[in-house]
Amino acid sequence: MSITQETLQQHLKDPAIFCCRREKGTVISAADLEDPGLFADMQEAGLLTLSPDGLRIEQVIGRTLLEDTEALTPITANVLDSVNQVEEEKAAAKSSSDVSQAVANSATVSQSTVRTGGDGMIHIEIGKAEKFEGLKLDVPVFSGAAAPAALAAQAADEKHGEKKVIRKLIKKHIKIKDVKLGSETSIKDGVITIDKDIVKKAVKEDVLCKSLELEVIYPDKRHIYTETIMDVCPIATKVEGELGEGVTKVVDGVVFMLTGVDEDGVQVHEFGSSEGYLDEKMFFGHPGCADEGDIIIRCHAVIQRLSGMTRPGPFAAHKCQDYIIQAVRNELKDYNGEVVREEVCEDVRRSGNPRVVLIKEIMGQGAMHDNVLCPTEPCGILGGQKNVDCGNVPIMLTPNQVRDGSIHALTCIGPATKEMTRHYIREPLVEGLAADSELDLIGVVFVGSPQVNDEKLWVSERLGSMLESLDLDGVIITTEGFGNNHIDFIQHIGQAGKRGIPVVGVSFCAYQGQLVVGNEYAKAMVEENMDAGGFENDIAGCSCVTAEVAARAIQMLKNTMSGVEIKAAEKKWNNEVINANNRLLGLPENKLVESGTLH
Repeated sequence: MSITQETLQQHLKDPAIFCCRREKGTVISAADLEDPGLFADMQEAGLLTLSPDGLRIEQVIGRTLLEDTEALTPITANVLDSVNQVEEEKAAAKSSSDVSQAVANSATVSQSTVRTGGDGMIHIEIGKAEKFEGLKLDVPVFSGAAAPAALAAQAADEKHGEKKVIRKLIKKHIKIKDVKLGSETSIKDGVITIDKDIVKKAVKEDVLCKSLELEVIYPDKRHIYTETIMDVCPIATKVEGELGEGVTKVVDGVVFMLTGVDEDGVQVHEFGSSEGYLDEKMFFGHPGCADEGDIIIRCHAVIQRLSGMTRPGPFAAHKCQDYIIQAVRNELKDYNGEVVREEVCEDVRRSGNPRVVLIKEIMGQGAMHDNVLCPTEPCGILGGQKNVDCGNVPIMLTPNQVRDGSIHALTCIGPATKEMTRHYIREPLVEGLAADSELDLIGVVFVGSPQVNDEKLWVSERLGSMLESLDLDGVIITTEGFGNNHIDFIQHIGQAGKRGIPVVGVSFCAYQGQLVVGNEYAKAMVEENMDAGGFENDIAGCSCVTAEVAARAIQMLKNTMSGVEIKAAEKKWNNEVINANNRLLGLPENKLVESGTLH
């Protein structure tokens, strides 16, 4: 793969290798040279052998080829009309590869020093992170609410970083102890009863939905067969105000789980199915999943034959399930049961602190890749707009709107990397950034991932313009899934980077999801993988953003904004790199799943 002029400037000291066969008379340019970032993999695969006589890129640019030369061939002096004379670098200078992009793993910080700035935040630099040589931590990493060092000149201002509450959302978590199927839909004495005949009305919501079945699954009865898990959806309803403000009731201890097949029994999924024994096919306790003690109301949908790989087919299943959930929501509005806890969520501004946004890249490629944005009810369908129909353009939401269920996930991508509806209402990065007194969280941007490259670039450019207008100091960008959407993901990182905005990327990469594209700004990357083989597996919600992933990403953003150099990750995914960073932050180890992998 040939390189761009921009990439060439980054790799002038690297070996010069022809990417394709070149004929006599060719004047060598960036388009003729292979990407040095691929050399290690090519060598391992036996495709490339470097030569001690090979020249560097800076020595061959603009020179004329004297004979035909094959692809992946080191360029030597004997095949050129002449060699560029360049000044040799000093021995102490670092090679450009030392600061090349860190992909697939959560990168560690370099140099064996620990320094505390005037911001109350520890800046850690480690020479050999894998051995923790010279490491000494005297105070916690998250140590206070003082302003970052870059703004220390304003520290005397008493209002610097002062919390200003813009709006407040109260989420009242209502205790539910049991769920039954009966002759009516009601909530009494902590028990939800659902009319078992409601499915007859629900299927009429969409002609593509041919049948629905309801089943109550208790925590100790999960070793039962299930069809592929399309979504996990909480039960929540507005009782005061609009999404993002006022009061919302949320059921504790019960979630809906949507499963589906078509009339031929074909699983409704796009890549990898989570069908099988339920206790083996969901990562219980992860943000998008049921928790260990949750009662699960399984809603199983059968949709029209051959409609599973279309947009309308899976949507029909979600729409019909939402009819049932809405009936429960209506009862919840008037139910005055025990409040387990009140969760106070605040949209706040902290003037003078670094201005940051969280960017969530969501699926928008059509078919089974879509989401409903800003419905009337939390996590609902009605009143919302599909991001595909909105052109996948970036849409800004407040943290409270996200925490109040402004996203209903329609995606049917691989189970492990799929962010289900419940994930968004309790997204760890939103919670972590909103609570961090050292940052000023401006908002959360949701941007779709189109199918066509031209559309990807167009949408990414719109995102870049938005970021520029917000006058930001840093961004975190996440994506679900991998592969096609990584093209947009890297483009988004580039849009931030070329505007001088420090950026941290969060994604599943490991082995199977290794980035196929990159750029000079993808230096700080956080890995989500929890599969021992480094693969997308068939366990729903396995490799997504967790509290630990969020903590690493937020600290890495702080380090990046403070100018702390990020050490390049190892060439291949290594879970020990993640655990090294976890130990630095006092986080539990990343324990990998040994079963369920597709490899």
